[in-house]
Amino acid sequence: MDQIMSLPFGVALAALFAIVMIRVNVTYWIGRGAVAGFAHTRFGRSLERPKAARAQVLFQRWGPYAVVLSFLTIGLQTAINLAAGAARMPLRRYLPAAIAGSLMWALLYATIGLAALEAWLAVAAASPVGAGLGVVALAVVIVWVVVVRKRRSAAKSADTVV
Repeated sequence: MDQIMSLPFGVALAALFAIVMIRVNVTYWIGRGAVAGFAHTRFGRSLERPKAARAQVLFQRWGPYAVVLSFLTIGLQTAINLAAGAARMPLRRYLPAAIAGSLMWALLYATIGLAALEAWLAVAAASPVGAGLGVVALAVVIVWVVVVRKRRSAAKSADTVV
């Protein structure tokens, strides 16, 4: 990471763009390959069911938007790009979305992301205990949000069942 941070902005941006483009395209092709491999097994018939066909059509229609927006999230990029490959999204729709998302990600990471990483490393170097408490506080907030959402979802589903 230090090597990328020490590069001029344009070079760092190009390097980050290349790295993420390689990663998302490899993930896409793994998804396509997995589906092609499953097609020759007994599980392959499940890919031909009406629900799977509807999901595939839905993903081919809205998938490019999901691909672009996934670059603004943490942890969903790989799943969505894998799903794009598994849904056999045509390359003419996938590649523009992957390029736009990768460019957006590289730009964000080259500006805000690297600055945030540098600030975090400075905090961790100055106060490892403070950095650890920051991680714990972030984990507590994430767990709290997940628990609240699950409770609301459970309450909502209980209301609709009654």
